[in-house]
Amino acid sequence: MRPDDPAALELVRHGRIEVQGRLVDASNATLFGSITHEGVSAEAVYKPIRGERPLWDFPDGTLAGREVATYLVSEATGWGLIPPTVLREGPFGPGMVQLWVDVDPEADLVDVVAPDAVRPGWRRVLEAHDRFGDPAVLAHADHPGMRLLALLDVVVNNADRKGGHVLHAKGGKVYGVDHGICLHHEDKLRTVLWGWVGAGLPEEAPEVLTVLRERLEGDLGAALAEHLTRKEIRATEDRVARLLEIGVFPEPSGEWPAIPWPAF
Repeated sequence: MRPDDPAALELVRHGRIEVQGRLVDASNATLFGSITHEGVSAEAVYKPIRGERPLWDFPDGTLAGREVATYLVSEATGWGLIPPTVLREGPFGPGMVQLWVDVDPEADLVDVVAPDAVRPGWRRVLEAHDRFGDPAVLAHADHPGMRLLALLDVVVNNADRKGGHVLHAKGGKVYGVDHGICLHHEDKLRTVLWGWVGAGLPEEAPEVLTVLRERLEGDLGAALAEHLTRKEIRATEDRVARLLEIGVFPEPSGEWPAIPWPAF
């Protein structure tokens, strides 16, 4: 099932979850399985709250709710950048359930390569040296969907946009996943998608951000209040207002590591 299928949200909200395994590379308990509802089946990710690893700067037990809150913000933009995501009961208690995205294995969007191997049209983010001391470049594709995702990350203050959290789905659409450490009231933006620093926002951004700011003060803010504090919602409003004011992609603040480690 495609994430933009109208039945997808209903499926993840009400479907019966059957856990088949665990994604061992994830820092928090991330379970993979099937989900079935009224004869419709798909694959899904389930992250039970009890499996969340405590963090020093995010309140315990809030990561699943932050994933849902980020999805709600994405949906309010109309860009559909995050697969259908809900907070609900599962086999191991309440947690985040999200539709699985089938990716195109031949379509990488973020990579670390030698300086002379950066693909045409890609944007350079960081020049460094690999573990063998050879020069390397962190770069990403200049894809319209990536540009919107980078903007969404600024809005939700994503503290952990790794390269592996950017998915190029079969059919060409870009999705972001793993949003458990977003929407803090302090500036914590860490991302591999810095390729547009100082560049103008997408053409549709001012209109979308204006509507988003209004909805944060109304229905969207009310929905987010189930998962976030008022201070966190107000900080989101402030970030949107700042983007509308400056009209460009911001630079790293310098007060927080700009890129997550590891980057993938």
